[in-house]
Amino acid sequence: MSFTETIAAGRAFAQSGEPAPRPNRELLATGLANAGGALLGAMAAGGGTSQTAVNRLAGARTQAAEIVTAACSLVTMLFFAPVIALMPQATLAAVVIVYSIGLIRPAEFLAIRRIRRMEFRWAVIAFAGVMLLGTLKGILVAIVVSLVGLVYTAGTPEVHVLGRKRGTNVFRPVSAEHSDDETFPGLLMLRLQGTVFFANVGTLADKLRPPIERANPKVVAIDFSGVPDLEYTALKLLIEAEARERERGVSIWLVALTPKMLEMVQRSPLGATLGREGLHFNMETAVAHYLER
Repeated sequence: MSFTETIAAGRAFAQSGEPAPRPNRELLATGLANAGGALLGAMAAGGGTSQTAVNRLAGARTQAAEIVTAACSLVTMLFFAPVIALMPQATLAAVVIVYSIGLIRPAEFLAIRRIRRMEFRWAVIAFAGVMLLGTLKGILVAIVVSLVGLVYTAGTPEVHVLGRKRGTNVFRPVSAEHSDDETFPGLLMLRLQGTVFFANVGTLADKLRPPIERANPKVVAIDFSGVPDLEYTALKLLIEAEARERERGVSIWLVALTPKMLEMVQRSPLGATLGREGLHFNMETAVAHYLER
């Protein structure tokens, strides 16, 4: 949790022209600092958003500022601790709030909401978590929510029915906005979007089935240009689906496989079944081959 706040603070206060924080190096530095501090009985080390805000607004630009901060802290503990102890905690809190208020940027929330509503929800949850639970726990809540969102996105891959823009080789999802796009009788063009693996293969099958049943095509050309990887479980389902559709008189063509996926398919029984007839470099060549037939 300490590292989470450290890297979050580093990214929040990084300015243009400065090197971007590198999480692995930050983690290594924090770990070494804590390992060394443990030998001397020091408190756990880590970055903090409020402390960083104070440093930034005080003009800190280099690591020399940390040496000055450490020296001032040592002098304060040795000579001014009794005086500082008399200061109300509300006063100390006010100092932190004044220096940290700049971290709250409503315009950023509005920009996120205008572009991506999902990320806007994550930002609101992170803000509420920090306000209600504190910085570390709030950031942890935001991370957990983000991971849940990413798992949900990965578990629901998109399937698009494609059409070709007239007079071009541009293939795009069929929509009312592009009602003039070409489709070809007997050919159903589909595009998958996202990694296909064991957790989403069932959902993907459910999404593929309705457009195939509605179109009742002779050939289904599936564009894999938006699929970075294909897991064995998904390949096995694809083999079963191809066999099932072949029994119904429907041919399955695979289009735009990555070299890794193409090698995987060719090593499987599906490669022998499809042959060169069922594997195409892109949708343009697949359509040309279909029209020639």
